[in-house]
Amino acid sequence: MKILKIQTLRGPNYWSIRRQKLVVMRLDLEDLRDKTSRQIPGFYEGLLKTLPTLEEHFCSPGVRGGFLSRVAEGTMMGHIIEHVALELQELAGMLVGFGRTRETRTDGIYQVVIEYQDEQAGRYAARAAVRLCRSIVDTGSYPEKELAQDLADLKEIARDAALGPSTETIVEEADKRGIPWVQLSARAMIQLGYGAFQKRVQATLSDYSGILAVELACDKEGTKQILKEAGVPVPRGTVINYLEDLQPAINEVGGYPIVIKPLDGNHGRGITIDINNYADAEAAYDMARLVSKSIIVERFYQGRDHRVLVINGKFVAVAERIPARVIGNGKLTISQLVEETNEDPNRGEGHDNVLTKITIDRGSIALLEKQGYGLDTVLPMGEVAYLRATANLSTGGIAVDRSDDIHPENIWLAQRVSKIIGLDIMGIDIVTPDITKPLREVDGVVVEVNAAPGFRMHTAPSEGKPCNVAAPLLDMLFPPGTPCRIPIIAITGTNGKTTTTRLIAHIYRQTNLVTGYTTTDGIYIDDHLVEAGDNTGPQSAQVILRDPTVQVAVLETARGGILRAGLSFTTCDVGVVLNVAADHLGIGDIDSIEQMAHLKSVVAEAVAIDGYAVLNADDPLVVAMAERVQGKVAYFSMKADSPLVATHTESGGIAAFYRDGFLILRKGITEIKVAEAKDVPVTMKGMAPFQIANALAATLAAYVQGVEIDTIRLGLMTFKASVEQTPGRMNLFEVKDHSVLIDYAHNSASYEALGGFIRNWPGVKIGVIGGPGDRRDEDLINLGTLSAQIFDQIFVKEDEDRRGRAPGEVARLICQGIVQAQPNLPYETILKETEAIQKALSQATPESLVVFLPESVSKAIKLIEAYKSGN
Repeated sequence: MKILKIQTLRGPNYWSIRRQKLVVMRLDLEDLRDKTSRQIPGFYEGLLKTLPTLEEHFCSPGVRGGFLSRVAEGTMMGHIIEHVALELQELAGMLVGFGRTRETRTDGIYQVVIEYQDEQAGRYAARAAVRLCRSIVDTGSYPEKELAQDLADLKEIARDAALGPSTETIVEEADKRGIPWVQLSARAMIQLGYGAFQKRVQATLSDYSGILAVELACDKEGTKQILKEAGVPVPRGTVINYLEDLQPAINEVGGYPIVIKPLDGNHGRGITIDINNYADAEAAYDMARLVSKSIIVERFYQGRDHRVLVINGKFVAVAERIPARVIGNGKLTISQLVEETNEDPNRGEGHDNVLTKITIDRGSIALLEKQGYGLDTVLPMGEVAYLRATANLSTGGIAVDRSDDIHPENIWLAQRVSKIIGLDIMGIDIVTPDITKPLREVDGVVVEVNAAPGFRMHTAPSEGKPCNVAAPLLDMLFPPGTPCRIPIIAITGTNGKTTTTRLIAHIYRQTNLVTGYTTTDGIYIDDHLVEAGDNTGPQSAQVILRDPTVQVAVLETARGGILRAGLSFTTCDVGVVLNVAADHLGIGDIDSIEQMAHLKSVVAEAVAIDGYAVLNADDPLVVAMAERVQGKVAYFSMKADSPLVATHTESGGIAAFYRDGFLILRKGITEIKVAEAKDVPVTMKGMAPFQIANALAATLAAYVQGVEIDTIRLGLMTFKASVEQTPGRMNLFEVKDHSVLIDYAHNSASYEALGGFIRNWPGVKIGVIGGPGDRRDEDLINLGTLSAQIFDQIFVKEDEDRRGRAPGEVARLICQGIVQAQPNLPYETILKETEAIQKALSQATPESLVVFLPESVSKAIKLIEAYKSGN
């Protein structure tokens, strides 16, 4: 077997709207293309022995063991690999369940689709599944060592890619609320929302976390001084920089017991508590110096360690933190108890699980000795040995929720502290013998405050109820009624996408909203070009959706991008489907016009429940998409008497149609004349029917989003099919005594649409035509046939990028179509595009129309400009 290609989908896609994280593997079964699993000796037994957990896969029988029954009866290897890849991820702790396997039109080549949680893990699982199945085919087994390594690799990949526990909590809450989020490429930042409504978080720092407050929280001594001056109970302490200052500092804080910690430390690093003699103090000083040059010496206060979480000035939760410890059972040594504790599935490395594994180091051994223990000590039943002096979860500690126990005065104090420091999200460390009583009554103190406090102790305490601490954070970033998304208008279809996209964007520009849009010629924000080139895929759309200045996104959405990666957004407000024609067939395993329609329907199906799918009522393939739309539908039509439009509007629906030279909107029985086609420049004075259809679609897309009719009308009447606004789309030049038209038509449907305009031209019509080399032979022949029905004289050229064709092959097929349609029509083959254009211009007569359908629009425009100037 050979893997031909692996692609990663990250949004709504051809295979599923809901399951957006998919790996698509194009697999050649080679020698297994004609063999089912039943025809491979020992395969069923080898697979069952290797992965007995496949018993849990229901598959099409819909019962436990259903998939294995399919294997026993005989199924193709692509189907088996799909299930194996899913199961490998499941065994590595990643919950996935969606898969599809489909044979392509090429015998033995399959599309194998599997869900993933982490895309690198998904790709790895796909490759590992092929290796595993190949091994069982060849040898009857898959080595246990290899399987163990696969699972270890998958777990490591998932662990490395995982978000931190606090971030994970935030994005899970965002998902519940329908707030889109994306992981940015720098500094582990997460963007919540789109465009101008976005907010950013980095762990538990947010857009509202001021640098002054964060810096103050990191300055432990400065914080303590500010709080002390405000009357907040804080430990007596001082800062030193040299060992000789240690004893005077101890005297200053009132003698032992003391705490020594680094000024700039975090996560409990370098902290030693409950020091009762100078020798221990000196050792603690040396340990703190490994973390910071400046050292804090404080009075040690007896009591329990608590972390109070305050968000947006309001108390959210409090957890008691207990240092890493083991409890004796009278049988095991402390070392063995640590090993047993670390076997808890809730404990992991670092922050990758609810709890962190306990590690033993010099500090742990010293603390045990201080308690009178060693690693080999067998602890009596119920006796506790502490492995860490500090209560950080990151060093193996546990948390107990005390949110229902804290005294109201302590809540008031915590909220006041957050205001004094000025942090939007703050963790306040309090030491007190009893959190149920005011600190002032029990000699409790605020030990320190923390910017970017961890959420793990609150969301997954070892004891007590979990607290949804992400909810108040998102309430702060997105108060009720505050939007998190900018309007998204997505446009797809075989022809007319770029013109319609630009026209919609132009209409929105009249509303004074900052409009970002993507097209085949670039990414734009208002009048500014962000990036030139074909930018109709999901990565280009992300540029717009991530930009904090953009208030409306208008996204041309092409076939290729949907196939390669899916959509860049989970839902859109308006999804426009202009048409579906036989173009790009045979590419990307889209072999029929029905499959192409299914691919383009992804845009319509991604429309939100309260959004609109704008569909072409004159195209049966587009009309059929309405059945799969979860939102509302609006239709546009060139036929004033369209039965579908009549039925739809009679039931209260919205539609736009063309009648008696006017673009008309209808909702229910109410009609609005938006504009006369001859006054809409893009329609070429009403002579280009396909441009009228594009204008109707654009009108609807804006109207259903609440744009005023007068604004829509202004947009329609000020948008011109010019080189500046629509390069390569119906660009008409007046040159000397004749005219030149440049258009990007490159498929049969666009040739037919263009012909509707050209046939109305009164003079001689000369065409310079060609076609992309990756189209089917019959498609290229049909381009020749259509051209013969449009032009009086034809020059056939070829693209520089022949896309795998031999020189002259594309031209030969087009000429074949010309001869079949009009044997006597004058035509000439000139393979170089520049030479073909120059020859056509030399043949122009007064009032004639020379039409160029170029590979490079920019080069063709330069040629025309040079021709106009006489160069």
